Amino acid sequence: MTKPLNVLFITADQWRGDCLSALDHPVVKTPNLDALAADGMMFTRHYANAVPCAPSRASLHTGLYLQNHRACTNGTPLDARHTNWALEAEKLGYDRVLIGYTDTANDPRELQDDSPWLRTYEGPLPGIRPIAMMGTWPGPWADYLKDKGYPLPEDLRQTFGWRDEGPDYEHGRETPKPLVYPADDNDTAYQVDRCMEYMGQAKDSFIMHLSLLRPHPPWVASEPYASMYDPESLPGYLRAETAEEEGAIHPWLEHQLEHRHYLAPDNDKKQRRMKAVYYGLMTEVDHQIGRLIAFLKESGQYDNTLIIFTSDHGEQMGDHWLIGKTGYFDGSYHIPLIIRDPHADETRGTRINAFTENVDIMPTLLSSIGAPVPPHCDGRSLSPVLESGTVPRDWRTEAHWEYDFRDPTDDKAEQRLGITLHQCTMNVIRSEKYKYVHFTNLPPLFFDLEKDPQELVNRANDPEYLPAVLEFAQKMLSWRMAHDEATLTHVTLTDDGPVERASQR
Repeated sequence: MTKPLNVLFITADQWRGDCLSALDHPVVKTPNLDALAADGMMFTRHYANAVPCAPSRASLHTGLYLQNHRACTNGTPLDARHTNWALEAEKLGYDRVLIGYTDTANDPRELQDDSPWLRTYEGPLPGIRPIAMMGTWPGPWADYLKDKGYPLPEDLRQTFGWRDEGPDYEHGRETPKPLVYPADDNDTAYQVDRCMEYMGQAKDSFIMHLSLLRPHPPWVASEPYASMYDPESLPGYLRAETAEEEGAIHPWLEHQLEHRHYLAPDNDKKQRRMKAVYYGLMTEVDHQIGRLIAFLKESGQYDNTLIIFTSDHGEQMGDHWLIGKTGYFDGSYHIPLIIRDPHADETRGTRINAFTENVDIMPTLLSSIGAPVPPHCDGRSLSPVLESGTVPRDWRTEAHWEYDFRDPTDDKAEQRLGITLHQCTMNVIRSEKYKYVHFTNLPPLFFDLEKDPQELVNRANDPEYLPAVLEFAQKMLSWRMAHDEATLTHVTLTDDGPVERASQR
């Protein structure tokens, strides 16, 4: 009898898709992920379906576009009626475990009035068993540090970025100031240690979701990663000459650049320090993934474990004068995807350049373990691609994502842009050549990515591009129509009882 496949599902938060040395990034080094890709499959045009963390992860875990799961922002509850990979894998007897976080605001209708999950969006995904849950609060890692005799900040949320007193790089220090905790005991090492402990003792088939914080802010790293990359030698930014010139492209962008949480620092040394540490954190995550893979090989589990590595979204890191994840830019949505299927011997080292999306992860995971894929999933399983090395002829030719910039606690965007709460939305469709951005009640954007890869010239009203604008507006309408909520639309009740006929989206 064939032994059930185990799954190691790794997300590294806020990792840009171009930041792999296997993709010839000019700075960041990721030898262990490069090796994993060489022994598996790399998807070079993989995209998140939403930002920030919670709506993106809702798509990742449910296989649904934001238009269907409607967990619009960090804090919007995920409707309990939606299934996810953990609930589906439970039906096959898998142990579904979490180290890290899923950023799931749980459905309040399912909770008691005194539930602690009503006061945070960092709840666990339904169906998953947390064994070392860490989000904004360091929780078990802080307990570990205390037990080892390390000092802790008064506000435990500062543990992830706690540094010694004194100036940082932009104020005269030679290298970025490091985290006070050594690399062997920091949050990434702690999570990976717990992951190996679990996998070394597991008796039943498991799906381990290792959700790492890094390289998400705070951009503070342990040595040697804090000083690994020279801030002065880093590549520049994709942006207009000034933030004012950038903002003139569209009213939404002008508004976003007025937001202090999104506007990049005007101190170039500070921005370079942040980018250098961002890259250092990536190399640290890569090192820890190398430890994990070595452990799987030494313990004899490597050839019975499906490994998925991806992210929830990317990071602007100064491009377009922005930091964080926001808007319609590739920097915020293009993310890595590497899958190592132990059974796919014929396709090792293959690179897939077709457009893939985070909604494809749940169908891929379920089909790999022999579980049925719910017919209402918006994504498609990548298992046939892993087996054959080619994509089906009817595969998507564009990537799609959504950004909901509403804030139920603050109406600044509505007042500034003259729109309502429910109009704080944009949809994006991106092909190899063009990108079309549709706002609910604001002018559209259209970019020729071949001639204008930095997306600085809006062609939406250019007569030469009007046929292409119309074509992509129609593509977007067709895409949304094809992906309307479909939980029971494949079922009809007849004289002989319910009849089902699932169909490809």
